Amino acid sequence: MFWDQYPDWQTAETKWDEQAEKLRTSHPLKILQTLPKKMPGIAEAGIKRKGLFYLLLHDKKKVFWRHFFRSPVRYAFRLISSYLKGKSYLRDGDFFLYGLSSAEELAKDPSALFILGFSYCHKPFECPSGRFTDQCMKDPSHPVCRQCFIGKCSHAAPPQTQLLWIPTIHYIGEKIFESVATNPKRKIVFLITACEMSLEMFGDWGNMVGAKGIGVRLDGRICNTMKAFELSEKGIKPGLTVVLDETQTKMLNLLRQMKSAAPMP
Repeated sequence: MFWDQYPDWQTAETKWDEQAEKLRTSHPLKILQTLPKKMPGIAEAGIKRKGLFYLLLHDKKKVFWRHFFRSPVRYAFRLISSYLKGKSYLRDGDFFLYGLSSAEELAKDPSALFILGFSYCHKPFECPSGRFTDQCMKDPSHPVCRQCFIGKCSHAAPPQTQLLWIPTIHYIGEKIFESVATNPKRKIVFLITACEMSLEMFGDWGNMVGAKGIGVRLDGRICNTMKAFELSEKGIKPGLTVVLDETQTKMLNLLRQMKSAAPMP
């Protein structure tokens, strides 16, 4: 990873950013022109109920049913408890905290399995791996990857991080279920970017499996209706979402804390 070539975090980040800044002039990305002047909010009621039906009706691989019935009593209790709370999260700006009282808690257990995930919809239009895919080159020598916040985070992540580039809600659900099933005695924490609608709709399911972590709210051309969400799940996403600058800083600070606390591989 790029970060590991340098003696400390500050040097690595400075080197990354210096080249990224040069490339913004020589190889500018089509990002700013796609952002609306006023960011839309959720424009639909009953999204938890609609999200539940969507999750189950479109689960072609029966991911949730297969994993749910491995421990139906425990999962049912957790899911119902989460629904009864009203909000499945605590909110700190663009951070939606699931099972945590503060963002700093994410870095408290260096032995935890850490999942770092990115919604495909804030990949650049020029992404060499394609946008609607679970692949990412994260090549620091590529002019697009070097300017991409996803690429930067992927290289700054602690060792042994499970990196995910997320095309659909069923994809991330399957990966988290698999992580829980293959690490039954290990704590699982996550830091995942998503639109606010997804964080509202599916946060209870994260609570159900017992994973703790942070959903990072995306801005820009987000999905704010079920129709837009369903189209996005099929890869139809002409607009671009972004992690706001202040939130990028908060994410990188968390990764820095986790990297500092992580045991050497």
